[in-house]
Amino acid sequence: MMVGYPAPTRRSTLVAVSPPEPLLLVIDGNSLLHRAYHAAATGELRDGEGRAVWALKGLVTHVAHAAAQLRPDAVLIGFDCPVSSTRADDYAGYKAQRPAKPADLEEQLAAAPDLLRAAGLPVFVPAGYEADDVLASGAAKARDTGWRTVLVTSDRDAFALLDASTSVLRIRNGGRDAAVLVKAATLPDVCGVEAWQYHDFAALRGDPSDNLPGVPGFGPATAADLLATFGTVDAAWAALDGGRTAEVSAAVGARATERLAEPAAREVVVRNRRLMRMRTDLPVPDLDGIRLPLELSRMRRALAERGILLGPSLWALTGGVSPDEVAEAPAWVRVAVRPPRPRRPGPMPGQLTLF
Repeated sequence: MMVGYPAPTRRSTLVAVSPPEPLLLVIDGNSLLHRAYHAAATGELRDGEGRAVWALKGLVTHVAHAAAQLRPDAVLIGFDCPVSSTRADDYAGYKAQRPAKPADLEEQLAAAPDLLRAAGLPVFVPAGYEADDVLASGAAKARDTGWRTVLVTSDRDAFALLDASTSVLRIRNGGRDAAVLVKAATLPDVCGVEAWQYHDFAALRGDPSDNLPGVPGFGPATAADLLATFGTVDAAWAALDGGRTAEVSAAVGARATERLAEPAAREVVVRNRRLMRMRTDLPVPDLDGIRLPLELSRMRRALAERGILLGPSLWALTGGVSPDEVAEAPAWVRVAVRPPRPRRPGPMPGQLTLF
């Protein structure tokens, strides 16, 4: 009897799975520190020398919480230049209406960059520019080098930066627990326009916080209606110049159409576009050079020198694991002093989904 070879079996097919693109978190330091200042002002935490530190602690806590939710591979924190402003040089009215900051807030704003650097966090304060420009430049560098970006801010101007690789974690009045992750695909649900239209939308509406009036009669709803019909402000002006006034009136009404047709409206939109446009070419650090984790002992030491005592909450920045994960682990695992930082296979329980 002949003994044959076994019948051939189907070969397994190996499918290469690309690792997820690394994630950069870019933090608007001014925005978050302001929020922290007002949220915790009643507590007035101070260090041993009597210096205010509650906003500094709140800022670090915001950063740590965002890192825990988003699990970034790198973090960059931007601040406004405190001594000069190219936008104010361009337009004297820029932010001119803002009252003087309380002394405690000024002191903490001045102290924040050096404190964060001492703790090991990458900080960029661009000469003549603002944290918004750091957000824009960080997102551009990330996109060009194959990273994803989440911009953490309370400022809606960042919506103009949304794209397939960039999302915005917007901090609202409820603090970090009320933060909303906005993506390019969800922006129309937030304000009625696509991400590529947001710059025109903001220029029409204006920005009272920066003392930039919009076109009279164009609030958010009217601006969104115009852009829904024409796509851009320039296309609406082309319609007016071409005698298609009825089309514009059908979109926003006769009175708003009259105002849009006035020469002053064009001046307002051109000015606002110029001042709202963010720099995307600032020399932000090399992203591979600022990868996490940070050194826990260094962070705790730098913060403790200012009377800020934080520890377990810094786990996502310093290569630790979530306290929830430790609590759920077997007892023999929980005795480990510094468990290795877990890789990010996907969203953890309670973690935000980005893209």
